[in-house]
Amino acid sequence: MQYSELIAGLQRGQAGRIEATIPEDWMQGRTTYGGLTAALCLEAALELVPDMPVRSAQVAFVGPVGGKVVISPTILRRGKSSAFVNADLVSEDGVMARCIFTFGAKRPSQINRTSIVQPEVEGPEAYPSFFGSGRRPNFAHNFNVRLAKGEPPVSGSERGDITLWLRHKDEGALYNATTLLSLADAPPPAAMSMMTEPGPISSMTWMAEFLSDEITTTEGWFLVHHEAQATRDGYSSQAMRLWNAEGEPLMIGRQTIAVFA
Repeated sequence: MQYSELIAGLQRGQAGRIEATIPEDWMQGRTTYGGLTAALCLEAALELVPDMPVRSAQVAFVGPVGGKVVISPTILRRGKSSAFVNADLVSEDGVMARCIFTFGAKRPSQINRTSIVQPEVEGPEAYPSFFGSGRRPNFAHNFNVRLAKGEPPVSGSERGDITLWLRHKDEGALYNATTLLSLADAPPPAAMSMMTEPGPISSMTWMAEFLSDEITTTEGWFLVHHEAQATRDGYSSQAMRLWNAEGEPLMIGRQTIAVFA
């Protein structure tokens, strides 16, 4: 099922409540792909705050997500120019994901600058498919991913540092904050590049900050840089940055990742 079809088929109820059934082609092992989990929660939160852009997302992946799920958003606080919304994704086993979204209206400011510089790479057409002909998680078939810098997973690299071009294969995906969130988590954790043999790995938390409410790019491509900044005791702390095809920064974030190998 394509992303746009999945979003169009959501059952929407009162107070932002959403019901969905996660298809197998969006699974990542025994759980739903984390980017889709976060995107569904944001879809629900947007029902309660339709008049302000989302500024940040804090996601806790509590347990495996699959099958029939319900997302219920709650406004924690709303002021004149900001709002905080909690969204819980619940399955028959209880709360499987909890998100807090921060919304904020634009305001005049004397400060307008960024130091988030895009890595020097060629366009996506210059690089082969990241996955090649090897095995990949079910959800990965929904994306085009090309490795621009760094080493692939399980290559024994000294550093977990990868830069990739990525986009939805779904030509009907409308680019907005929800779609960007569904895409940004598509690359494998950067720590996998340092592994010498395959092993389980799982996101525990994800924090993403939206740097613009104008999500635009060329031909659907975005450039993302993931770096495993600290790996110890079975955990990896990862930083991420994302730009559109024109080099405009759209998102930064962090992840806590459990490494079981």
